[in-house]
Amino acid sequence: MTCAPIPPPHQDQLYTLWDSSMSSSAIRVCLRVLCLSGIVSTVSGVQKLTITPDRGTTFDISNAQVKGCKVCTGAGRSRRCVASLLLKDNTPVAVEFECSRPQDVFRVEINRSIECTTKSCSGHIIQADSGSLPLLDFDRKFTWNLRGAAQKAFKIDFGGTGLRQIHPSERCPDRHSYTLQAFQDTGNVSVGKYCRAGAISSAQILKLGSFSLEVPAGQKLQNGQFDVSVGEEIKSLAKIALTLPKGASSSALLSPNYPDSFPDNKVMEWYFQVPAKHKTAVQLLNLTQPSCLKKETAVEYHSKGRGALVQRLTDPQLQQTWGDFSMTLRNCEMDRRRAGSPGLRLGVQVSTSSASSPVLCKVDLSKAGGLSLHVEKVGPASNCEMKINSVTKENITVTSHSELSFQDCPPEDVQVTAMRVIECSRFTDCPKAPVHLSLPMLPSCLPAPLSRVTWILRPPLHGTVELTSPAGPLKQSLPGQPCNDSLVIKVAEDDGTAIGHFCPQGAIQRVQIHTNMSVTASSVGRSALKTCYKHVLDVCFKEEISERYIFTVLPKKDTPVLLATPGWPAGMKSYSTVSWIVSVPPKMEAHLMFANLSRPKCSNRHTNIRVQRVGSREEDYSRREDEEAEPEIVVSERFYLNMSNCMPERGHFSVITKITLRESKNLLLTIILSVVAALLVIFVFVLVMVFVVIKKKKKELDHQVSIYNPNGTSFLPGPNGFPKTREDNESHVYASIEDTLVYTHLLRKGMDIGVYGESDTFRPYEGHADSQRPLVSRDSGAEDTEVGVYRPFLPAAQQAPPLPSRPRSQPMVDNEIYQSKDPSEGERSPDLGPRLEPEGGD
Repeated sequence: MTCAPIPPPHQDQLYTLWDSSMSSSAIRVCLRVLCLSGIVSTVSGVQKLTITPDRGTTFDISNAQVKGCKVCTGAGRSRRCVASLLLKDNTPVAVEFECSRPQDVFRVEINRSIECTTKSCSGHIIQADSGSLPLLDFDRKFTWNLRGAAQKAFKIDFGGTGLRQIHPSERCPDRHSYTLQAFQDTGNVSVGKYCRAGAISSAQILKLGSFSLEVPAGQKLQNGQFDVSVGEEIKSLAKIALTLPKGASSSALLSPNYPDSFPDNKVMEWYFQVPAKHKTAVQLLNLTQPSCLKKETAVEYHSKGRGALVQRLTDPQLQQTWGDFSMTLRNCEMDRRRAGSPGLRLGVQVSTSSASSPVLCKVDLSKAGGLSLHVEKVGPASNCEMKINSVTKENITVTSHSELSFQDCPPEDVQVTAMRVIECSRFTDCPKAPVHLSLPMLPSCLPAPLSRVTWILRPPLHGTVELTSPAGPLKQSLPGQPCNDSLVIKVAEDDGTAIGHFCPQGAIQRVQIHTNMSVTASSVGRSALKTCYKHVLDVCFKEEISERYIFTVLPKKDTPVLLATPGWPAGMKSYSTVSWIVSVPPKMEAHLMFANLSRPKCSNRHTNIRVQRVGSREEDYSRREDEEAEPEIVVSERFYLNMSNCMPERGHFSVITKITLRESKNLLLTIILSVVAALLVIFVFVLVMVFVVIKKKKKELDHQVSIYNPNGTSFLPGPNGFPKTREDNESHVYASIEDTLVYTHLLRKGMDIGVYGESDTFRPYEGHADSQRPLVSRDSGAEDTEVGVYRPFLPAAQQAPPLPSRPRSQPMVDNEIYQSKDPSEGERSPDLGPRLEPEGGD
């Protein structure tokens, strides 16, 4: 019997084969053979390595799986064996592993930190095996921890080779896998996993992040370098830049944390550099949407000269876009209370091709409700070729279903606009609910985004158009009050006369216009309309109003509001009127200043500026064009501001009114008077208390006094009391006697002998309270003579005038302005009287 050869096993798996006939000498021969072959020494031996970390680099050797297998350093009494070991300080260290195959148990991570200031960074990402070469048989992970400057990102440049993103479960062909992470306050976010050779040219991470490279055991590290520099002031957690190659190409991208959910309320940005005369299409794949509590998920596209385009994730994305652009993914605040909520994850496919082939585009407006689409070539020297239903056109108008074709049509050579007509001939035909003026959804195959939309609004005869903004009050675009957003709303009459330019975030809550008109939503320059304002305005058709234009305004404290007359700066139309209804909060007052006032020379009637508080019969301010205007007016209540134009002989009438809310000056006076009143009440209370105390003290003294008796008998008060007569009721007992009581009998005697009369005696008047009879003099001889009686007297001039009666036929309208049907009176506001004087008057 001979020994069977055994492959080198682990120490606890050493076996020897023999049968029952083997002698002890045969067993010893087999063991000797095994020892000579080295198997036992391999199993029971210890692997030794000497590791020297580079300066500023740490080695983390960790064992998180097998118990009992440790890594040791030192010798003798200083020998230390642990499950994880951290090495640094550029000092050679002898390391021993207690396992025969430590590469199956231990994992090695090499870390280095790079810090950036506002100008430069402390180093670059350098791939080298110098310090880690003894660990070639181990799985290694090289990690560079990076910190950006305050308010700025750090930037990693991959321009030499480029990277391409892969699925987290994939492996790279060269077995070098890169991972980019962003460190956020809410936790770490995996931006993506990448391989070499791709279109990704750089990456920027906000504040803190890491870039790591994983190399499997036995794979030698490829030398290389990625430059690190100070990045931009980005607002997203990361910004990935791609340089797309010429010709046909395709790039795949994944949302952060894929296949897990993108974090709440986070933003991720990609920037694409597209070769000249190339078009790009974007498609979202494997989309999973979350349940949102606040905001909405969206994709926003930005490009130079075209502004922003916001799309829902379920909307068609860019199909034929030209030039460089950026794509931003926004997540909402997700509802995590629902079990199994998937969160947000998606893939992005970006395809690029040459512009030589025509692009087909189908447009269907048959269900758009009066919408028409206009595509116009604006570059005279452009090679753009446009076709509608196979017919070449310079300008294309689509009203229903059409097939369009575009070849060599970059966005700068094409302008896309839309128009819709909304009208009703009778009030019974008008829609009861508000009509939403919304941006139309157009196919993304058009060569340029939508730049302008116009709605034509035609109310019934004598009707009014009322406009409100669902995004909040509007403001006029004026010098000193510019629009900070790309959306501009132009309101004009049907003949093209501009009423004003408006944008969101102002103080104008409602606009009423008594004529046919148009509303045009456009962007600054030729950039695309921001589709975050898809719902631009709400429109209602109302009854006739007294003015041509009425604006309802709600100013805010310490935020000046500028209001310009319609048509500014060209001037108001002849004989036209405008009113602003301005609300003033309690304890506040409005300060009005008339700036940029342009007054014409009138050939008929006068211009007028009037200010009147709501509910008041008197005007607070009134000026014509030939009168000097006051520098400032202060109104402490809700008021009307009315202006009317004359027939100008030369010049024009235009005004910009500046309204500023401030705390009322009477507020301090009210506080002072309240304090004084409180002190006065306290003083009166103290005075009453002192009087009560004095009176009580006076009673306690109980002085004995004599009592005068007209019968001639004097009595002293005391225990003896008064004689038991009629006066037993003690009604004549006094603690003290006044002179008027002592000498009353003399007055009675004087009356008996005629010394004192009754002509000066006060008699209350018992007539009717509303009597207006004049006082009768002593010489009139009237029997009912009343002398010295007080009567209130109100002169006729001081009596309040009777309230005006409103005609029963006049309709009540929401505009709160009193209406007059009499053409001779002109356009009227409540209680202000005729806005315009009769022709020929001064």
